[in-house]
Amino acid sequence: MDEEYDVIVLGTGLTECILSGIMSVNGKKVLHMDRNPYYGGESSSITPLEELYKRFNLQDSPPESMGRGRDWNVDLIPKFLMANDLMGMFEKRRFRKFLVFVANFDENDPKTFEGVDPKATTMRDVYKKFDLGQDVIDFTGHALALYRTDDYLDVPCLETINRIKLYSESLARYGKSPYLYPLYGLGELPQGFARLSAIYGGTYMLNKPVEEIVMEGGKVVGVKSEGEVARCKQLICDPSYISDRVRKVGQVIRVICILSHPIKNTNDANSCQIIIPQNQVNRNSDIYVCMISYAHNVAAQGKYIAIVSTTVETSEPETEIEPALELLEPIDQKFVAISDLYEPTDDGTESQVFASRSYDATTHFETTCNDIKDIYKRMTGTDFDFENMKRKQNDVFGEDEQ
Repeated sequence: MDEEYDVIVLGTGLTECILSGIMSVNGKKVLHMDRNPYYGGESSSITPLEELYKRFNLQDSPPESMGRGRDWNVDLIPKFLMANDLMGMFEKRRFRKFLVFVANFDENDPKTFEGVDPKATTMRDVYKKFDLGQDVIDFTGHALALYRTDDYLDVPCLETINRIKLYSESLARYGKSPYLYPLYGLGELPQGFARLSAIYGGTYMLNKPVEEIVMEGGKVVGVKSEGEVARCKQLICDPSYISDRVRKVGQVIRVICILSHPIKNTNDANSCQIIIPQNQVNRNSDIYVCMISYAHNVAAQGKYIAIVSTTVETSEPETEIEPALELLEPIDQKFVAISDLYEPTDDGTESQVFASRSYDATTHFETTCNDIKDIYKRMTGTDFDFENMKRKQNDVFGEDEQ
């Protein structure tokens, strides 16, 4: 503890672990601490199943029908999920023409624009050009481009086209799904980035209480723990470590559902993601459903885990997710959690304290990746360059070992 670091990171959620790994690869001296005795924070995976029952204060133990408790690794926050086969939608003629336009589109080649000005034509007008119906528009904007609202419809279309291209290229690369998911649950991801940081000299301390964030002249200079102060130039942390520097911006409800069957009308898929667009259920926010199973080493044989989430809009959150729960019936067991959402009150450039945002209701990492890139730019003054990071790793390991 009694040393000086370039960066101290508090909390081992995925956002914090990725930034810790990036900073270590960039040559920064990093100390990474967590008050908990485990990795992952809010984005951890709970095992065995008995621990999940305790966490949600259920009096009963898991029934024998749930199998062995240690066979379960249940994500508290569902992200990074795999999508179902979408070929039924791709076969629609007008939609297929639209996707061909997107695939051929090159923002540096006006010949591919087909009369669209990417910096002036709105996405609403692009949809009109291809005569796409409302259901297809909802699907494209919310399931492919991963927007959470319809605000994107009335701004220039370039970003949306690039988002759809990313989805299509990922789909082509990985087969039936553009998404990746780690075996044994999302809790493996923070640990993976923690190991990356350690390889590059990062120091990790779990089960380490944080007594004080030490400030001098309005800037962070260190972190006090168990009477010792580790000094630093910059601090990264999740909102729980700096309650006086974040504000509540809403709530999210998540319901973990244990099933003994795949979701209906998904071709008995072992994993899937369902996004119910806001317009389809007269809401301001989409409802998300993700399902994984024993095939991913997160549940006992023959069992499935479906997680429903959305942004809370009323005083009856559980009523808001009923359209999604109806898709999952029958449900063996439900675990309901309502969490506050926080964001930093300032950008951290003066204090050099950089807080991450709470994980939102989405079942993909779009918003989390944006938060990571935003924090990185505020800390370094430059955009994150993934290719440069890969080159630095290749210099250490060689390309064949990545």
